[in-house]
Amino acid sequence: MRDTRESRLLLVLLIAIAFALITVDIRTGEESPVDGARQAAAAVFGPVEKGVAKGVDPVANAIGAVRDSGERHNRIATLERENTALKAKLGSDDQTRSRIRELDEMLKRAGAGQYGIKGAEVIAIGAAQGFSWTVTIDAGSKDGIERDMTVLNGDGLVGRVATVGPDTATVVLANDPDFTVGTRLEKTGELGFATGQGDRELSVQMLNGKAKINTGDRLVTFGSRGNKPFVPGVPIGEVIKIDPSRGDLTRTVWVRPFVGFSRLDIVGVVVMPPREDPRDTVLPPKPEAPKPTPTVTVTVTPSPGASASGKPAED
Repeated sequence: MRDTRESRLLLVLLIAIAFALITVDIRTGEESPVDGARQAAAAVFGPVEKGVAKGVDPVANAIGAVRDSGERHNRIATLERENTALKAKLGSDDQTRSRIRELDEMLKRAGAGQYGIKGAEVIAIGAAQGFSWTVTIDAGSKDGIERDMTVLNGDGLVGRVATVGPDTATVVLANDPDFTVGTRLEKTGELGFATGQGDRELSVQMLNGKAKINTGDRLVTFGSRGNKPFVPGVPIGEVIKIDPSRGDLTRTVWVRPFVGFSRLDIVGVVVMPPREDPRDTVLPPKPEAPKPTPTVTVTVTPSPGASASGKPAED
């Protein structure tokens, strides 16, 4: 349309009519004379609007998702924190139960040997004063700890006290290469000397080269004069290998220690020795070998008067 005077007048007239219709529609409400026209327009343009809305909805949903993602992220973060706290609590409970078991086993060993012990916790590991395998415990002279006292746990011999401070003490472990302890074989009482070999089995020199030794035999401490540094009867380990006898005066056996030196936690220092040698009473009883299950064999013998089918044979 060209910009002429007539076109301008027509545009003004249309705008005036539109305002008049809007005014009438607002004032008359539901009885508006243009209601029918509006419904017809809705019928015509409704499908178009619906299609446009479908195209716009994914964008709107995405915007909503972005807007809500922060809330979801916060909820997930909260759940993750709660889950982590729960795992930590469970782990803490497991550790507590494990330490209670260790303490219980140690008290059983001390009770069996009639050892008076002072409980302590391993607080540090590392070489000290020339020894390769040592730990530091949180008990010292204030707790009645003295040098050359025996240290044990629920499994057996841990080592001996080397140095003592007011609040802590250093323990040389039984697997240290400079560690030696007198041993006595279970039942037979054969004597020997065990020497630490670091992270390998203990080497035990038996004084009797002709002693009868079998794998699985167990050893305990023989004890020292005045019960220092070792009290008698503390479990040491189990024989796993025996060097062949060559007619020598001594014989070497290899012993797996009962104590796991790399996972020490709760230990006990023997501050009061037993009145009598407990000998083998501190060793736990050996598990009994499983008894063989008896086998019952049923043999069926056919009677002379029966046929293969189980029916009586005809004469």
